[in-house]
Amino acid sequence: MDLTCSDSVRLVNGTSLCSGRLEVKSNQSNQWWSSVCEDDFDQQDAEVVCRELGCGAPSVLQGALYGEVEAPMWTKEFQCGGNESALLDCRSSGSDRNTCSPGKAVGLTCSEPVRLVGGACRCAGTLEVKHQGDWRPVEDSDWNLKEADVACRDLDCGSAVSIRQREESSQRSVWRIDSDCVHSGSALRDCLTSYSSSSIVDLICSDLLLQPIITVSSSMYGVSEAQQQGARALRRSNFTILCSIQPQFEDDWSKLTEDDQLTTESMLLFVE
Repeated sequence: MDLTCSDSVRLVNGTSLCSGRLEVKSNQSNQWWSSVCEDDFDQQDAEVVCRELGCGAPSVLQGALYGEVEAPMWTKEFQCGGNESALLDCRSSGSDRNTCSPGKAVGLTCSEPVRLVGGACRCAGTLEVKHQGDWRPVEDSDWNLKEADVACRDLDCGSAVSIRQREESSQRSVWRIDSDCVHSGSALRDCLTSYSSSSIVDLICSDLLLQPIITVSSSMYGVSEAQQQGARALRRSNFTILCSIQPQFEDDWSKLTEDDQLTTESMLLFVE
């Protein structure tokens, strides 16, 4: 096994390896970690850090986002072009900064390395995760919608609407996801094992909508149920499916686009 670790940058006090207050090992000999002043750091620098840590693109860059610290501060401005493989490969200013205002230590959030490809929009398609520098599809892991919500949230795509298993003509390298690991609150990429399979996952997320409320009612039996896990109906009986959604923003009604609307196929998935 070949293992490569980043030994010069880290994000601390965040919720995962991909978020936190930025610290740089300013001196390899004495092992001192320094925070970075917000004024010495920009979007191109953030792209390099996220890449070095194996995360996705930077999504939030803000001072003191993950708490202030009394640690030493990096005193030179980074001047990255954005394509470097490591932050310390970037040029830095020749002069040191004398002061850094309180609340200005860089806080950075990188997106998780998750994507949906081949779908009609960015929130639908084959689920792929990048791990150890390799994008692979996810093998069908008997997921339910609650577990798939993790991937949709990582993509800023709301909640999971539909999960489908697709069989390919031959086996390929895939990632298998440990469901128990996901339930424990770990990030997807921390729950992966390498596997070979012809069965992969296609996922549809609700984009910016909350998970729909599915109500199944039957006038014959006077039964009305609102549940996400499914409902039972007798063969040849009549029943009604009502799909509704809460507005994402209070006091703001937005028109649904064609991509946002739930299909009949997606609704039936809830009651199969």
